Amino acid sequence: MSVEVDVRGFSCPVPVVKTKKAMEENPGKEIKVMIDTQTSVQNVTRLGKNAGYSVETSQDGEDYILVMKPGK
Repeated sequence: MSVEVDVRGFSCPVPVVKTKKAMEENPGKEIKVMIDTQTSVQNVTRLGKNAGYSVETSQDGEDYILVMKPGK
């Protein structure tokens, strides 16, 4: 089961801070992040990759969904 982080409506650094907190509180779990700005997508993707997660991005209307899977 993935952990969901909804940071739509927030500007950086809030999405990165909330995603990082979810990663720290749920080590080894998949994290699904809902974002609504391209800048936040780039920053959260960078955070995930630096932490060893694979990051898949999809778009749902105006929103972006990032699925972050921890590396082995």
